[in-house]
Amino acid sequence: MKIRMKLMMTAFVALVSATTSADKLSTEQFKAIAEEGYIYGLPLVMNYAVMNEYVVDKNSGQYKAPFNQIKNEPRLYTYKDTTILSPNSDTPYSIAWLDLRAEPVVITVPEVDKGRYYSAQLVDGNLYNAGYIGSRATGNEAGSYAVAGPDWQGDTPEGVRKVFQSTTPFMFVIYRTQLFDAQDMPKVEKVQAGYKVDLLSAFQGSPAPAAPPEIDFIPANSAGVKAHFWSYLSAALEYIPESDRDKDIRAKLASIGVEPGKTFDMTSLSLEQRQAMAEGMKAGDAKVNQFVASGATDVNGWQVGSMWGDSAFYNGDWLKRAGGAKAGIYGNDAAEAMYLLARSDSKGQLLDGSKHDYTLTFAADQLPPVNAFWSVTMYYGDSQLLVENPINRYLVNSAMVPDMKKNADGTLTLYIQHNSPGKDKESNWLPAPDGPIYMALRMYWPTPASEASTVLPPGKGTWQPPGIEVAD
Repeated sequence: MKIRMKLMMTAFVALVSATTSADKLSTEQFKAIAEEGYIYGLPLVMNYAVMNEYVVDKNSGQYKAPFNQIKNEPRLYTYKDTTILSPNSDTPYSIAWLDLRAEPVVITVPEVDKGRYYSAQLVDGNLYNAGYIGSRATGNEAGSYAVAGPDWQGDTPEGVRKVFQSTTPFMFVIYRTQLFDAQDMPKVEKVQAGYKVDLLSAFQGSPAPAAPPEIDFIPANSAGVKAHFWSYLSAALEYIPESDRDKDIRAKLASIGVEPGKTFDMTSLSLEQRQAMAEGMKAGDAKVNQFVASGATDVNGWQVGSMWGDSAFYNGDWLKRAGGAKAGIYGNDAAEAMYLLARSDSKGQLLDGSKHDYTLTFAADQLPPVNAFWSVTMYYGDSQLLVENPINRYLVNSAMVPDMKKNADGTLTLYIQHNSPGKDKESNWLPAPDGPIYMALRMYWPTPASEASTVLPPGKGTWQPPGIEVAD
């Protein structure tokens, strides 16, 4: 409540200051700042909205748990999960939002069977992947790891293997635990039960520091990202320390009244300025969409690239970061998982389940090369959400291959269509929407670039995905 009162007390001063600065800008300058600001801010706003729905608003319909508590979900995501774009339906999730303001938080993981892939992805408020715990990064043995906020300094605590540093006071931890089949869920639940988060003081058994002040967060939700974009961005920036990389764009945003700790008021702008804001957002969104469509290498209709990584990976390229958020927020680094995305068939025509049936055929012994597993997931082309279908199948993955039918020459064909291909082919059916299609080929822990068959480096690997072909 104290923080909300502070915002209210400074709102009038901010309004006067923003109006004065904005009046000095031409309409074209205003539009240019709005365009650049939208591209910079889109991932921050999307993340802020998810945080509100998952950990702040208990009535959001998507609420998971309070800060510094794990929410285990012993299930796979379905079409009913609508907060995150392009959700993974391969691995049951466990999630935790960490509040690092008072002290570091310690993440403890159990020993996991060597044949089972798992990972804990650490994502801060800048949408930087700050690090990984899991099969690829740290192995499958038990261990404890600390996550510290941007201002924390100190040595690695006793009993902790490594300290990860966040650029923001709040961090999202996404655990993915491999599920082999429906009967395997009890074993996944056992692994999930071993995931722990503790404040460092509790982990060490020492006195806790003073608790951080309670925050009355500005309400936000994923459905309101575009309608309330600038208000959400002002709210999100309150919890994202300025850096050398973003100080210039943040100064520009402040000139139009979008800055941390100050309530953005659209009504303070002239009609021309509001129009310029709307046009700037539209132009920025078009650039993000274009980047998603062409910011990777086209390989047989699949976009093969990597749009997710740490702060060094983005290095101030806000368009790349926005493209990653739009393509699928919270994507993994390429070394952890490769995402091959498709909206077009092998001839470059847009995929549409209302117009065509399709096939995807893997050559004999040419399945995606991975150390863990792969999957092909279907989404609605417009919303990028999982597709409701009569057999409740949202993907085809490597664990399903033994139960699928292969062709006489050893090839494996997937039938991608809205209606059933017939009972004799349903084992290989990936149900599609009756309209635009968006697909993701995920490769978890892809074989490294040093191996003979690999998708790495992105767009230049020796293994290439087969094209999606029109079947009728």
